[in-house]
Amino acid sequence: MEAFSIVIILFVALLVTLYKGINIVPQGEEWVVERLGKFSRTLTPGLNIIVPYIESVRQRITTRDIILEIPQQEVITRDNAVILTNAITFIRVTSPKDALYGIEDFRLAIQQLVMTTLRSILGELTLDEALSNRDQIKTKLKSEIVDDVADWGVTVKSVEIQDIAPSKSMQASMERQAAAERERRAIETTAEGNKNAAILEADGKLEAAKREAQAQIALANASAEAIRMISENIKDQELPAMFLLGDRYITSLEQISKSDNSKFVIYPADLQGAIKGMLGNVFKK
Repeated sequence: MEAFSIVIILFVALLVTLYKGINIVPQGEEWVVERLGKFSRTLTPGLNIIVPYIESVRQRITTRDIILEIPQQEVITRDNAVILTNAITFIRVTSPKDALYGIEDFRLAIQQLVMTTLRSILGELTLDEALSNRDQIKTKLKSEIVDDVADWGVTVKSVEIQDIAPSKSMQASMERQAAAERERRAIETTAEGNKNAAILEADGKLEAAKREAQAQIALANASAEAIRMISENIKDQELPAMFLLGDRYITSLEQISKSDNSKFVIYPADLQGAIKGMLGNVFKK
């Protein structure tokens, strides 16, 4: 009976020993093995055998790409604008030994490193530069962290800026500024339109005055020419003038009679005598 119990104990111990000694590492992982508390080697994917009770698996580390999210943070730009930004980083462990022994928590360390570096880069830019130069920002960010991360046995595959946007208070300020700018432009456009309209109106009046003056000069010249021609034909100085004055007088009476405000039109009974009287006074002078 005792012998049977010993056999059972030995069999169980053998199973435990085999379980501890035989390890199958899945693809995409590497296991760090320590011997009596000291780093021994790294197990690669496949069947691996370790010395039970002397060697042990300290850490299972993935060698696949790791997606590391960078939390959103507030950053003050060079022109004192407050913006909100976050990012995402793709990393891969290339040296499990350095990732385990080189830093306490490489994920947290990279996250904090990206946050502080991103804050430093954006702090050197203005708001407009930060909003329009996203590709340059991520390129500079990756180049500044790649050397530090390499010491931890990690390779940075890519860094992507997810969002760069002004804070809510900054957005409200920008909206007020944009509204004020639109109002200013509207006032300038209205003022410019009024100025152009006034200039056009003044130019129109000036042109009308010039044409009216030219018409008056042409009319006076025509009248003088008519008087000269009539005088030459009839050899009389009074008759041509009397004829022209009478003609203008009758034309004026016609225009007055067509006016809506006119009720009575009074003219001399002896129109010819009146004209001769005016001419007489003119020639006496």
